[in-house]
Amino acid sequence: MLGAAGLGVWAAPAVAAAAPQAGRARLLHDRFADLRRHFVFEYYPWYETAPYRHWDQASRRPPIDLASNYMPRLGAYDSAETRVLEQHARWIADIGVGAINVSWWGPGDVTDRTMPVLMDVMAAHDIHVAFHLEPYTSRHAANYARDIQYLLKEYGDRRHWDCFLLLQHADGTVGPVFKSFRTIVPETSTDCHGVRSDVTDYAPDASWRQQTDRVRDLFRRDFDRLTLLADSLNFDRTRAGGFDGIAIYDNYVKPETWQGHANSCTSRDLVFSFNINPGFDCIVQRQVEPDSCYQPAPFEPGALTYDWSQPADRERAARASLSRISEAFHTTITLQTAANLVNAKHGFFLTYINSFNEWHEGHQFEPMKDAASLSSDERAIGYHNPVDGAYRLRRLGELLADIDL
Repeated sequence: MLGAAGLGVWAAPAVAAAAPQAGRARLLHDRFADLRRHFVFEYYPWYETAPYRHWDQASRRPPIDLASNYMPRLGAYDSAETRVLEQHARWIADIGVGAINVSWWGPGDVTDRTMPVLMDVMAAHDIHVAFHLEPYTSRHAANYARDIQYLLKEYGDRRHWDCFLLLQHADGTVGPVFKSFRTIVPETSTDCHGVRSDVTDYAPDASWRQQTDRVRDLFRRDFDRLTLLADSLNFDRTRAGGFDGIAIYDNYVKPETWQGHANSCTSRDLVFSFNINPGFDCIVQRQVEPDSCYQPAPFEPGALTYDWSQPADRERAARASLSRISEAFHTTITLQTAANLVNAKHGFFLTYINSFNEWHEGHQFEPMKDAASLSSDERAIGYHNPVDGAYRLRRLGELLADIDL
């Protein structure tokens, strides 16, 4: 149960008129047989409790003091625990989302070791699984084709494709989608002191092109279509690297900029995916070296300053997040269904939701504790939990219900 506390206070205005939205919903259902598979939560299976991993980042001391500005409803959990995965799957399925995109950090990593039990639970709840290839080594470009081959064999073929996401396109073709982070990066960077240095995981566009061509050669006979997406706004380099399009992770890329990016993609025949998100509220580093260039990331959306010790300010921040969720939802659907843009031409529709449980960056849809449920020790930490800790997930469910999911 998500509860209903604060719902009336946070009801956000619709960004698009009801009639056009209904028309887009009909269009999507006509084009895609199982539309809920096209809404995909970014999912992080990297949390551990024996010993604590990830919860203890940035000098935090779990289980009370966590590397998050919010205390989860489930507390500091272990991503491999079946009870946790079962609850996650219920929350995801109950609002109409049909897939997750797993943050994967290479063979043998905890995110890889958790996959068997994670996929067992997701399969039981009819949730499909895709993969987000992370930069687990400075040579991740050189490993790209090998990693995709491993994932398809290990979690697709060996499981008889029980819950591996094979996305169906409007023309009926079907195939996997892989998204990668830090794909197109500059060769050098300059820090706040003016010091220029090499970017260690830079790979030339030609190297990426060799890898993307290799992936297509390996699986040409296995899938109607295989979609490779880069997290990049460098459209020319994305195309030169052989990627099919872009999928933006950064929640600071505001919805009002998406139209221009969609136009740039269309002129280069690159498909695009802009995510549904509540903004950004990242933890602050407690220990910073004297000459560090570190600056705390600002709260997103908006330029307001919040006093997190004040309940009224926490509610204002929650309202801002609600507004961003609605704006992002309507904007991405509008752009992805526009007849003059590239996604409609290619029969492609895919919307990532950022994120289900990236607690460090504060954009999780997974329910938090209600403010009143925090213990005295948790309140002393200064968490940003609002009155209703499930407001984000509930709002997303309402928006999905508006398009009959």
